[in-house]
Amino acid sequence: MERLRALALKLLARLTADRGPGKKPLWVLLSIGVASVALVSVVALWILIATLSKGLPSIDWARRYRPPIVTEVWSGDEQLIGEYFDERRKVVPYDRIPKKLVQAFIASEDAGFFDHGGVSYTGLLRGFFRTYLKRDRTVGGSTISQQTAKAILVSTEGLKAASVRKGWAGVRRKIREFVLTRRLEANFNKEQILNLYLNEVYLGHHSYGVQAAAENYFRKNVWELSLPEMALIAGLPQAPTKFSPFSAPERARNRRAYVLGRMLDEGMITKAEHDAARDAPITAYAIPDLARETAPYVSEHIRRDLVARYGNDRLLKEGLKVYTTVDLEREIDATAATLKGVLDVDKRQGFRGALTHLEQKDWEDFVSKETAFLKKDGANDDVVAGLITGIDKEGQYADVTVGPAKGRIPLPLANWARKPNPELSSEHAKIVTLKGVLTPGDVVLVREVQVTGYLTPEGKPTPRPKDRVFALEQEPKLQGALISFDPQSGYVEAMIGGYDFNKSEFNRAFQACRQPGSSFKPIIYSAAIEQRNFTASTLLLDAPLVTDDEGTGKRWKPKNFEETFEGEVPVRKALTFSMNTPAIRTLQAVGVRAASAWAKKLGITTPINEDLSMALGSSCVNLWDITNVYALFNKMGKRPRPIFLRRVLDRDGRVLEDHSSYFDPWTTLSDRIAAGYAKLFNPDEQVIKPETAFLITQLMTEVVRFGTGTRALALGKPTAGKTGTTNDLFDAWFIGYTKDLVTGSWIGYDDYAVPMDAYETGGHAALPIWVDFMSRALKGVPQGPFEPPNDNIVWIDIDPETGKRATASTRNALKEAYLTGSEPPDESTPNAQTTSTASQEAVTKGGL
Repeated sequence: MERLRALALKLLARLTADRGPGKKPLWVLLSIGVASVALVSVVALWILIATLSKGLPSIDWARRYRPPIVTEVWSGDEQLIGEYFDERRKVVPYDRIPKKLVQAFIASEDAGFFDHGGVSYTGLLRGFFRTYLKRDRTVGGSTISQQTAKAILVSTEGLKAASVRKGWAGVRRKIREFVLTRRLEANFNKEQILNLYLNEVYLGHHSYGVQAAAENYFRKNVWELSLPEMALIAGLPQAPTKFSPFSAPERARNRRAYVLGRMLDEGMITKAEHDAARDAPITAYAIPDLARETAPYVSEHIRRDLVARYGNDRLLKEGLKVYTTVDLEREIDATAATLKGVLDVDKRQGFRGALTHLEQKDWEDFVSKETAFLKKDGANDDVVAGLITGIDKEGQYADVTVGPAKGRIPLPLANWARKPNPELSSEHAKIVTLKGVLTPGDVVLVREVQVTGYLTPEGKPTPRPKDRVFALEQEPKLQGALISFDPQSGYVEAMIGGYDFNKSEFNRAFQACRQPGSSFKPIIYSAAIEQRNFTASTLLLDAPLVTDDEGTGKRWKPKNFEETFEGEVPVRKALTFSMNTPAIRTLQAVGVRAASAWAKKLGITTPINEDLSMALGSSCVNLWDITNVYALFNKMGKRPRPIFLRRVLDRDGRVLEDHSSYFDPWTTLSDRIAAGYAKLFNPDEQVIKPETAFLITQLMTEVVRFGTGTRALALGKPTAGKTGTTNDLFDAWFIGYTKDLVTGSWIGYDDYAVPMDAYETGGHAALPIWVDFMSRALKGVPQGPFEPPNDNIVWIDIDPETGKRATASTRNALKEAYLTGSEPPDESTPNAQTTSTASQEAVTKGGL
């Protein structure tokens, strides 16, 4: 010790010794050197910090505080149907955040928050010691102010850049975080920093900020949270995934207990509150993916439209409020009708076999796995996999095991399971035994049903079964689409683009181009009414027709669906019963090019085959276009303006666009008046004569009353519409409307590998979907008759078979509409002749 003291005195003496005239002591020179190095270091550090601080969010950003927030999409009946975001955040003011939630965050994250200047050096040292020296666990030393700075950097620079820990990038991040922390502390008080923090902090489960966390975990607003819920949320910032109540419920419980313990230690809660909250069960909810689960095809269509209008960045960050026209109740009705229709038709095509077949040694393992699945992910599934374990001797039922449950599939709930054969009609191909259809070891889809009994193949009733009963199901290959809108307001109220959005996002209502079959015929007949003066009584020849295709060199010989011909028939009968050769002769009368131009004028946007097959719907169309054409007929020839977006607001409530209709019951009176006033200066385009639209509508009411669309009578309301079936049975359609609602439905396969069976016409496959939906949508909503647009329409009693004016001896006479002057002549007046009869002979002979 004495030696060290002597050495130190000797060194001090040398530093302070006089070195002679003009020479400064060594300590002075050494001090100058140290000061110079220190100065250079400080300048270098300042330059480094200034350089690394470039691009930091300005304090003005925090003052204005407009972080990325959620864009919300609302249905026409004010229900949330979709959200789009980069960060799911909903900003709430500080005074709406419960005091105990603030205390919970402070107690668990930064107990000295109100005492330090933004950085806790003791916390940093403690974190460094525990993490890098003791190595017992990773401990953060960041204060709430630093976490706020980091959260801001995450929002502006991205999570990856703001979270890097190693190397030069990690040093750069910490320096930028430190600088931003000091700026926050210098410019904001503690409550303002807390407000920023509680709206910025990432809390897992897509939650940025406490309001999003309250909604996502507990389906509540933040001010409605209970103490245990607050403590759970406050425990998440350190490691949201690690302490997630979904993936790690026990760790979440322990973390919650830690937060409650810290609050108790800090005197923020009483012992009784602590104990009650600690023992409370954890009940958290999975956040629904609204856009994919509520109305997925609608949401995706609207998302694409919004991106096209405003850009993807604005959609995901700017918190737009989008109000659509879709009525969620009707959308649900459309979904139910389409799913039922697709499943029913798919079953009629036959059973495509088991999902797989298992050897008996593998049965136990399958049942065990299925049981575990049904307890978790499959708990709410209606259709599940079942294992066939036996077939009775007569083949009248199959034993099935579904997870832990055992039951039976009776023949009446599986008699559709014939071998697929499109040449056969399903109506006459029910199976009479399950033998050869199902075998023990088959894994099939089943659905449990509640039955009081059922009929045997002989029609005898059976008593209520003792076992659990299951129906045989299968995943459909068929697809369906539906579009429905109000022709007056233009509001699209329902749209279905396919059977299952999660398996196929392809929107068949817009993107699929399919042959419409006979649903195209009203376009041809409307052209003939307007351009060639056709009437309901114009006679057409229903007889064999042979034409040569100059393009292919092939001969074409069209025929009717029933493969019979009736000779001369009036237009009303030809359309009512969807006869093919009269439609072709009508096209000949109009002219192929004129008919093509007419179709485009009415609203068909897809390419049209300019040949005689056009009359039978050989040119592909999309459901959206052809439904719009029928809406034009409904509107007495005026162009419909269907829309999905009613109103769009920015995050501040400013109106970006507003297409609200005068007819909209959800719109305020002032907005309705404004909409009505605006319509005076932007009237609907009159595309065709109103008389033409009414006459084709009247003819389509007869399709429903007497022809291929009679199933629509079940609606019990005045209806006009037309079925459509392609010759190869790949597509089935029904487009129809009442006074207030126009709806189109389509069903078919995406590919053209196998057609539907011989019975699947538009009236049998697509029309039931239409009726099911319309019955739900218009329940309790009266629909008036289709009124003539003006006084140019007259009603005449006619013979429905000949189209001639009815006489006293005519049986089953009916009233038909005609343009004044074109009605059938009164045969009691010998020299009477009308415009319609002037060209009658040429049309009958097919010469026009």
